[in-house]
Amino acid sequence: MEEHPDPYDEAAREAVELANQIADRHQDADLWDISDGLLMGAIHYWLYSRQPCEDPMCEECEPVSNSDQRLVELLRLVEHFARESEYFHSANDVSIGRA
Repeated sequence: MEEHPDPYDEAAREAVELANQIADRHQDADLWDISDGLLMGAIHYWLYSRQPCEDPMCEECEPVSNSDQRLVELLRLVEHFARESEYFHSANDVSIGRA
């Protein structure tokens, strides 16, 4: 029986694969430009998906019921995902002590 991936995991994996494909096609491109473009697209899609419904009293939409609340939630998630990443710390970080 074939297992279907969780959409959350599939989206994350596909985003990394897309970035790698773009980098392969444009080998002279700056990787920061590719990652910034991917991040911009992800943010646009996230904001689109978090639009509150038409019911101003909707409890489910309350955490994202205005643009400031959406930004707070987006920034919270960005920090969470960044800190979870295996790439968050680097051996070349300036804050790392050197002996």
